[in-house]
Amino acid sequence: MSQNPDKPHSSEEKLSGLEDGQEESLDNPDQFIRKRIRQSAPGSHRDDTPKSSPPRPVSIEELMETAKGVTNMALAHEIVVNGDFQIKPAELPEHSLEKKVRDIVHKAFWDCLEAQLKEDPPTYDHAIKLLGEIKENLLSFLLPGHTRLRSQITEVLDLDLIKQEAENGALDISKLVEFVIGMMGTLCAPARDEEIKKLKDINEIVPLFRAIFSVLDLMKMDMANFAVSSIRPKLMQQSAEYERKKFQEFLEKQPNSLDLVTRWLQEAADDLAKLRCKMLPPHCSGDGATGGASALCSTAVQNQAYLKLLKWDHVNRPFPETVLMDQTRFQEIQLELEQLLLTGTVLLVTFSAAGPALVDMPGFAEKIKTIVKVLLTGMHLPSFNLQESLATIGEKVCAEVNSCLSQHGFAPFSAERETGLKGQIQAAANPDNSICKLIDSRIEKFLENYLASSHQKSLPAVPGGLGPIQRELEEIAVKYVRLVNYNKMVFSPYYDAVLGKILTKGESQLVGKSEES
Repeated sequence: MSQNPDKPHSSEEKLSGLEDGQEESLDNPDQFIRKRIRQSAPGSHRDDTPKSSPPRPVSIEELMETAKGVTNMALAHEIVVNGDFQIKPAELPEHSLEKKVRDIVHKAFWDCLEAQLKEDPPTYDHAIKLLGEIKENLLSFLLPGHTRLRSQITEVLDLDLIKQEAENGALDISKLVEFVIGMMGTLCAPARDEEIKKLKDINEIVPLFRAIFSVLDLMKMDMANFAVSSIRPKLMQQSAEYERKKFQEFLEKQPNSLDLVTRWLQEAADDLAKLRCKMLPPHCSGDGATGGASALCSTAVQNQAYLKLLKWDHVNRPFPETVLMDQTRFQEIQLELEQLLLTGTVLLVTFSAAGPALVDMPGFAEKIKTIVKVLLTGMHLPSFNLQESLATIGEKVCAEVNSCLSQHGFAPFSAERETGLKGQIQAAANPDNSICKLIDSRIEKFLENYLASSHQKSLPAVPGGLGPIQRELEEIAVKYVRLVNYNKMVFSPYYDAVLGKILTKGESQLVGKSEES
C-alpha cells in the first residue's frame, strides 16, 4: 500500500474482528475448495491435528505485541507463511441473534441522534460525543512526526469550545463535518478516495455521521494491514526462533516427538536412493542400491520429503510433527494440484485432438479451464463422482471446440472425433492413465526444480505440455515453496540431525557391502 508521508502507519483503535484469511466467496471455485476443506475434508478435524491461525478477535495492539515478543505463535505463523494474510471486519451471519441485537442498538442510537437534532433548539449531546470519537480516531492514525496535522485536529475539534458554541446556539455542525471529511481524505489510503468523495455528496447530517464511521472502520483495516505487511520481514526471523524454541521445549518433555519425522525422512531417502539407482548405467546395476545411496545429500532428501507431502494420505497416516501446523495448507495445495492435473490433462488431449487450429486461439484455453474448474469443484468430497463429472466436461469441451472451430472458419468435429475426445477425457479418471501420469511427473519435476533453486528470484522453465496451465502452476509453486522455506528455517537443525544419522547409517552399510565384495 502506498503511503503519503502525512499518512499514518498504525492505529491504537480496536479492530472488530479477524476472519480466516483463506475463507473466501463461494462464487470462486478455488476459494470454495479452501472453505470446504476446513468443513469436511477427512482428517482435518482430528484431535491430533492442530489448527493454524484460529479465527478470533484481534486488535492492533496484539499485532504489535506479536511483532515484539511473538506471544501468539499461531498468528505470527499465519502472517509469515500466508502472503495474502489480511485483517478483515467480522461479518455476522445474516439472521443471527447477535446481528439482530446489534442492528437494533445501532438503529436506536441513530434515531435518538436524529430526534435530538430536530428539537428546537437542537440538542447536540450525542453529536458532540460522536465528534469526540471521530477526533480520537483521527489522532490514532497519526505518527509522532505528524505535529501539524495533530495541531489542526486538536484545534478544530476542541470539545470544550464545541460545547460552549452549542450552549450559545453558535455551533455549525456542517463546518466541523466538512473539516473531518477533508482530514480523512488526507489520512486515508488512495484506495479510499472514492469513499471520501461519496461522503461529500451526503447532505443529511445523521446519514453522514453513519457513513463517516463506516469509512473510518475501513481506514482502520487499511492501517492494520499496512502494519502487518511492515512487520512481516522482522516477524519471520523472530517467529522462526520462537517456534524452534517451543518445539525444543516440547521435545524435551516428549523425547519421541521426532518419530514421525524420522520415518518421513527415511522414506524420502529410500525413495531418492531408488530413483538414483534407476538412473545408473546398466553395468552398475549389480551395486545399484549402494551407488544410489552414496550420492544422497541432506538438502536433496529434504526436498524429496517435502514433495512426498503433496501425495500424503491424510486419512490413514499422521502428518510429521514438524509440519503439523501447516497440514491444512499442504492439503489445500495437494488438492489444488490434483485439480490442476486433470485440467492440464483435459487441455492436452483437447489440443492434441483439435490440432494447431485452437492452440493459439485467444481465450480458448481459459474457457476450457473455467469449465473444468467449475465442474471439478468439490472433487475431494466423498460424494463427488469423478467419472460423471469428466463425462459432463467432455460434453462441454466438445461443444466449445465445435463452436470455436465454426467461428473461425474451420470444420467442426465429426461424431467419431467427438467420441474419441470424450473417451480420452473420461479416461483421466483412471489413476494409471498414461497422459495423467505424464502431466503429473512434469508437475512434480517443476516443483522439484523450484525447490532446488528457490534461492533464485526467477522461476524455473515450465516443462513441455504444461504451458496452458503455467500461470496456475506457478501460483501454486510460489505458495508451496514459501511454506517449505519457512519450515526449513524453523526446523532445519532437527532435519540435519535426523538425516545425519540416516545418511551415516547408509554409508556404513555401503562400507560393509564393499568389504564383503
